[in-house]
Amino acid sequence: MDFFDWSNPHLYIAMILSVINAVLLCFEGYKFLQIIQLSGYHLRGYFDWLRDTKGKYVVRLLSLSLLSLACLLVTNVIFRDFVDYLSYLGLVLYFLLSIFFIVKIFQAPKKTPLKMTNRMNRSIVMLFVLNLIVSFGFIALSSVFVPFLRFSIVALTPLTLLITVPFAHWLLKPVEKGINLGYIRKAKAVLADRPDLIKIGITGSYGKTSVKNFLTAILSEKYSVCSTPLNFNTPMGITKTVLEFLSKTNQVLIAEMGARQVGDIKELCDIVEPQYGILTSIGEQHLATFYSLDNIKRTKSELPNYLGEKGYCVFDGDNENTRSIYTNASCQKSFVSLVDKTADCYVTDIEQTTKGTNFVAHIKNVGEIKCETKLFGKHNVMNIVLCITLANKLGLSLQEIKKGVARILPVEHRLQLIRADNDVLILDDTYNASIEGSNRALEVLESFDGYRKIVITPGLVELGTIERLANYRFGERIAKVADLVIIVNETHYLAIKEGLVDAGFDEKYILHADNAESVKNLLTENIKPKDIILWENDLPDNYR
Repeated sequence: MDFFDWSNPHLYIAMILSVINAVLLCFEGYKFLQIIQLSGYHLRGYFDWLRDTKGKYVVRLLSLSLLSLACLLVTNVIFRDFVDYLSYLGLVLYFLLSIFFIVKIFQAPKKTPLKMTNRMNRSIVMLFVLNLIVSFGFIALSSVFVPFLRFSIVALTPLTLLITVPFAHWLLKPVEKGINLGYIRKAKAVLADRPDLIKIGITGSYGKTSVKNFLTAILSEKYSVCSTPLNFNTPMGITKTVLEFLSKTNQVLIAEMGARQVGDIKELCDIVEPQYGILTSIGEQHLATFYSLDNIKRTKSELPNYLGEKGYCVFDGDNENTRSIYTNASCQKSFVSLVDKTADCYVTDIEQTTKGTNFVAHIKNVGEIKCETKLFGKHNVMNIVLCITLANKLGLSLQEIKKGVARILPVEHRLQLIRADNDVLILDDTYNASIEGSNRALEVLESFDGYRKIVITPGLVELGTIERLANYRFGERIAKVADLVIIVNETHYLAIKEGLVDAGFDEKYILHADNAESVKNLLTENIKPKDIILWENDLPDNYR
């Protein structure tokens, strides 16, 4: 009987199986969808992940397909000439294996789970359609040309996710661009109706989110402030902030501005049209997408360039990359420093305690402020001073600034001090890590006298061609501070270990853990009273 004959019951079975399989494939494609979302919906990030992880997830899909195919072929051989419909038993095994695979996907720990945004929902619908076409196509082709296989070939459809997931994203790209432009136009119209609104852009390689939070706390002493929540530092993140969070009573809008390629900051400035800016420290963060430090500097300079002669920007004067941009900037400008007393705002008398940091900020032609904060590290002092300088420019009194600084709370997972039992301290710095940020974290760890120091880390990522060297040097720096080191995951284990050993660190105090659960077990065996633990970085999901 012709497969496509409407009287053929196997045709209807094929249709039902195709729908079921298309649904299962959408769940099996979770990881691919997550990586595309983590990559800012740039397919380059998706293909970089496939390369960097050496197709680990693809191997799992291959294992699922081959095992399922074997089950299907066996049941075909056993039952095809005995009871025809019993040959479908292999499909039951395939679906059970697929469900087991999906359960394992969702049970795996995730730093940043897939967010079911409207855009992702549209991608999943498109993926379902593609999966349906692929599933029915595989079944039809095998039924017509290789009838012995019957529906066995459907077991190979999980491997097609490698192509169908990015293809679904590519097909929807013009649609998404049109939708995004519509939202951006609405956000720009809202801002155009608020000529009174003070608009501030914050960018840099490190410290953007911290500076945004610190500035919000300080300016709130005088103004009603709206700032981008969490790390909403993309065009759609800022657009959502304007459309959903900005109220008519807000007097200030603070926009964190992130970038992964040249032109990104200019795009964000075109939306916000800031009159003020802060440029934090600049380094080799996201080198994997920028390709060179010059590209990073060029991108970050887009903020002061946009401000022009009427705008005002504060610069980190202790960072040579930021300082070079300051020198060439044509906007009204100030630079701050922890060491240079010619700066527009400089710092003296930095004192760190187990409760936080005290310091004195000197504002040129204004006066000095004795500040107390619950934060740790000189980098946080620098971040606060950047905010103090802009707050002074916006008319806050010294007393208002001092109160605002005292109100600043530690940012979760950014050198957050946690007091555990038995006089054990934990420095949680797991949000992310960079070369400069890891140096600062180790400086803070070193300042805790009288404690045995433990470092837990999976290493540094998103550094492109210098990644291995950066982790080797990270190991060298850890060796100067730590008494015990736990390296998590295989990604940079060898590079960090080599750096530690070459710097003279005793190899018996280097431990390896596969995941967070393994770390907990090792700590249970090794923790002592008066230990301080620095947990530096947690690998993003595209490195797991």
